[in-house]
Amino acid sequence: MFKSQEEHILTINFPKGQSRYSTTAKTNKEPIIFGDRGMTLEQEINESNNYYRNHQLGVIYKKPTPIQIVKVDYPKRSRAVIKEAYFRQASTTDYNGVYRGYYIDFEAKETRHKTSIPLSNFHEHQITHLQQCLDQKGICFVIIKFVTLQRYFVLPASDLINFWQRAKQGGKKSMSLQFITNKAIEIHAGYNPILPYLTACEQLIQGDK
Repeated sequence: MFKSQEEHILTINFPKGQSRYSTTAKTNKEPIIFGDRGMTLEQEINESNNYYRNHQLGVIYKKPTPIQIVKVDYPKRSRAVIKEAYFRQASTTDYNGVYRGYYIDFEAKETRHKTSIPLSNFHEHQITHLQQCLDQKGICFVIIKFVTLQRYFVLPASDLINFWQRAKQGGKKSMSLQFITNKAIEIHAGYNPILPYLTACEQLIQGDK
């Protein structure tokens, strides 16, 4: 039987010497994309932090959200179910920790916009917190993921704060991709770690950005 150029024949040997033939379509090898894999930015950062801790490269964790529990049910003696709770206070940024003796503090944001990220993704208390950490010589930044474009950026907190202040005075309410490309350090998704953002931290420490 005629086979197209896109197919080739595989011989499959079964017990008792019987043979069967199968056709499979040839496929071109596609490049492996390590980022995304159905993961949110938070999951990608958490996996990266696990790698950094396991390899003694940095100790960075996601901050727990402070809540006040007001109602708990006990359907079983060994299990409690929280039925009602409230945020005790506004959270600051998403992550903090230590890298090479430096205090690290950063926020993580993702957007499906292709050309900008709205400032409405950030909050006043987060900007204030980042400024206070900068005043204490911390290494502060924002990791921004453009989900549709599969691009990741580490934006220094000082640039975010300056943009925020200009916006309050009537400036633009969204940071364009061009602005971020000019001001931020672009990082590329990999395997271990998924997001090598500490390489960008190193540039911030060295003053290269």
